[in-house]
Amino acid sequence: MLTAAVRDLHACYPGAYATDVRTSCPDLWQNNPHITPLEESDPEAETIDCHYPLIHQSNTRPYHFIHGFISYLNEVLQLDIQPTLFKGDVHLSDDEKEWTSHIQDGIGEGMRYWLINAGGKRDFTTKWWPVERFQSVVDHFQGAIEFVQIGEAGHVHQPLRGVIDLLGATSLRQLVRLVYTADGCLSPVSLLMHLAEAVDTRSGMPQNRPCVVVAGGREPPHWEAYPHHQFIHTVGMLLCCDNGGCWKARVVPLNDGSPLDDPEMLCVQPINGVPRCMNMIKPDDVIRRIEGY
Repeated sequence: MLTAAVRDLHACYPGAYATDVRTSCPDLWQNNPHITPLEESDPEAETIDCHYPLIHQSNTRPYHFIHGFISYLNEVLQLDIQPTLFKGDVHLSDDEKEWTSHIQDGIGEGMRYWLINAGGKRDFTTKWWPVERFQSVVDHFQGAIEFVQIGEAGHVHQPLRGVIDLLGATSLRQLVRLVYTADGCLSPVSLLMHLAEAVDTRSGMPQNRPCVVVAGGREPPHWEAYPHHQFIHTVGMLLCCDNGGCWKARVVPLNDGSPLDDPEMLCVQPINGVPRCMNMIKPDDVIRRIEGY
């Protein structure tokens, strides 16, 4: 989302600013034409600790996550930045678009595939969809779609059967490259969902990459969803998310000392360890969306 804000800052105020970033995800900024190396000690440089407080009004105001950092920069810099594109701003070099590696070799050069994220971070377990349901989707498309399972090693990912297993095997930049060559993505609300929109599609593909998102009722769809994705949500169907997302973090306490274990951060309708909103989404719902593409 910050890549979008920097892009739109320069689009709306061309030549007015030089920008650099300090971020935990530098791989997302490689080849970015809007970045100029700056020294923090430069007396003309201003450091802005970026936030997106607009998220706290996301249930009631008609804004997307794209607007979050833009709104904050407008307030801090007294500007009127407007979004120019409905996606993040991730750039690949021409060499990267021709990229092959041991990972790509394992998939098969030129092979068509969908990326699948069937797990998640332990701090937000309300985003998880049961892994056996992801397995049902994979089984349904066996022989028709090759799925490549991705996920960070430090997160919770159970290996699926009948997929190419790249769990813990990619850097963030390698994941960006895999998204570029992927025919589609299947995921909960996650980084993969945002990359599916932010990364350009390769030659010969539709302009917008297919992506199916298993979202449930945690987050308001207008805040998270992209127009070309199939965003499967339940907001408005349950009392706990009848007026927007519930924004709960965990299904049950994990007893790890985190404030996310506080009762107000726990799902109020868990069913066998799964939020009711996620339990309502069945494999056939996902299968139909993929078949639609």
